[in-house]
Amino acid sequence: MQSSPSLLAPAPARPSARRIAPAGRAAAPPARHPSPPPDDLAPGTAAPPDDAARFDTEAAGRTSSPRELPDPRPLVEALARCVVEILAGLRELDQIARWLSTDAHAHLMKRVVLARRARQSLTASPSRPVFKMGSTVLGRPEPDVVEAVVIVHGRARARAVAIRLEALDQRWRASAVHVL
Repeated sequence: MQSSPSLLAPAPARPSARRIAPAGRAAAPPARHPSPPPDDLAPGTAAPPDDAARFDTEAAGRTSSPRELPDPRPLVEALARCVVEILAGLRELDQIARWLSTDAHAHLMKRVVLARRARQSLTASPSRPVFKMGSTVLGRPEPDVVEAVVIVHGRARARAVAIRLEALDQRWRASAVHVL
């Protein structure tokens, strides 16, 4: 006894035929088979990464080699100066949002709110802080990560601004900023 073809079973695909989806359904994408490795690879060597692996690397944001990234020292020193001015109430946090990750921005926003409340309780208006930039220490725990500390000398005390930069495309982005 022969069975009749099922309505749900796909028709055999011809090499030149396109599959047309019934009304209301999306057409199934064509099957994607990995391409075989090139013949010129030496035995025991791995094939170059496929598109999915390259996409995962790009999605992580770490696509730059250390040679392509700019020197992080000017950015670290400028961010430290801006952060001190932001906490003093002289600068808006949004002015440096471009160089901050969302977590670092949220953390600094909490610090800004606390600093503003402290100034309001003292009825002090924002005044330009008098400070001098001290030494800057940079470390590279990974090729695409920079951890830095900038010492900021004020009238009454010295503070340390700790910043972690991570590579994003071909620029640096602060993933953590802490004022100690």
